[in-house]
Amino acid sequence: MLSMKNTTLSSFRPAVLVCALALGTVLAQTTTTKTTAGKRAPDAPLPDAAEEAQTQRVVEVKRPEQAKTTHDADASKFKPEGAPPVNAAVKDQPKEGAITGFDFYRDPLNADKPMQTLGEIMTADKKDKPAIMDAQRKLLESRYNLEPKAHPEVKMTRGKPVPVGPTAKLKGTQKWEDLAAMKPEEIKKANAFPYPALPHPKQVAGGQVFPAMQIEMFPRLQRYDVDFDIPDAFLPEFPPAIFLQNRPELGDVSRGEVVSINNYYKLFKDLLTPVQLDGLRLLLTPLPQEEFNPTDDRKTEQPSLGVTCFDCHVNGHTTGQFHLNPDTRPQQRRMRLDTVSLRGMFNQQVHGSKRSLRSVEDFTEFEQRTAYFNGDQIHAFKKGAMILDRVQVSHMAQLQNMLDFPPAPKLSPTTGRLDPAKATESEARGEQLFFGKAQCATCHPPPFYLDHLYHDLKTERFLDEAPLGPIKSFTLRGIKDSPPYLHDGRCLTLEDTVEFFNLVLQTNLTEQEKKDLADFLRTL
Repeated sequence: MLSMKNTTLSSFRPAVLVCALALGTVLAQTTTTKTTAGKRAPDAPLPDAAEEAQTQRVVEVKRPEQAKTTHDADASKFKPEGAPPVNAAVKDQPKEGAITGFDFYRDPLNADKPMQTLGEIMTADKKDKPAIMDAQRKLLESRYNLEPKAHPEVKMTRGKPVPVGPTAKLKGTQKWEDLAAMKPEEIKKANAFPYPALPHPKQVAGGQVFPAMQIEMFPRLQRYDVDFDIPDAFLPEFPPAIFLQNRPELGDVSRGEVVSINNYYKLFKDLLTPVQLDGLRLLLTPLPQEEFNPTDDRKTEQPSLGVTCFDCHVNGHTTGQFHLNPDTRPQQRRMRLDTVSLRGMFNQQVHGSKRSLRSVEDFTEFEQRTAYFNGDQIHAFKKGAMILDRVQVSHMAQLQNMLDFPPAPKLSPTTGRLDPAKATESEARGEQLFFGKAQCATCHPPPFYLDHLYHDLKTERFLDEAPLGPIKSFTLRGIKDSPPYLHDGRCLTLEDTVEFFNLVLQTNLTEQEKKDLADFLRTL
């Protein structure tokens, strides 16, 4: 059983801000767009329309009303504690009628004291960030060999090398076969399980974290308190390919671009219906999220319009972004979640790692109401959540249901099984293991290699960690394009994933069998 990552389908609704986005799109598509530094070079990349819409230009002071006055500069009179009471009687009342404790709407989320400012939090977080990321790097280095090794032949769809492993480090001189021969309680007692849960670098804050390769193109996704931790070699390619099940003859329709509000119409106006185009527009429209928003709760230096569905599910796929699961409390009990691909959404019947929502429309609507994967409608409304219209949700679903898997030329188009005439000997042996000794097909039956069910592996048998409970199994089609693996990305390669399940399912695979199984998985 190869239960991979947890679904994190984003969901939004357009707002008045969409007007600004539309204007930003027009500006972005004009080669004479001006900035404070002058005209942009004709061959420079187009600015991100969402960022353009919220960037205030510095203008020359030419009119008297533009000049700052002494009244403007006196910040003290605007502080809440400086406001005069509405009447003299409240001075004799408790706390003189003033709120001196935490005020949910005023004070930033997780503020350590009432009236703590965003500036104070940001300064402290920036100061702590190097130590936090150094600790996370040392943790990863203690668990994994992070020197990437690429498969000599197999590439991801657009050509990025597929990483191979296993990368996990074993204790002392222990070997994989020795570990597999141990009973679960023996592994737990020896603290020898090589794949413990992968933590968020900053659990107390949690939230969405984007890889550097994506932030380089979209600086609005940069957080001031934490950075991405897993090296680029173990992440999906960027930009990912896009396959449409209504135009399979076209193959990858991304044309090497990251789809955004800037270019979606140009790329897809002749490929999608008006309803699907509108759904794509919505999936590319940023709306406030827990860490990316205009309030003092944000984790970006500048106020943000938010994030889009396709910020996480780039090109309907993923670049390995992670956050915390919204389904658990308290904060320290929430597990890290790796963003999954939306490819093949048309064949998925349930959605979410825990919630078992029965339609992508329900999932989309639910997530927007709860500040994007935070499970909290109270914070969502503080930051600007809007109730999704069911028509708009259906448009988003129409687009998501067009996203297809990448081609798998070695699989039969009817059964999804390997074509013996096209498979190598290793791949053929791996397929037999997948449907037999390795037990993978129990949760991942063909042709789409998913069973629409939730399974509990009870990994707490092997290590001293809180039980995870049932987690949805996800499709393995196109799995070579989606490292790292499992819900939290703890398995950096398919070889790591095979080792993980060999231990958890106690299948006692040989070294050759494990290699064969990984070879088969890369054909899916």
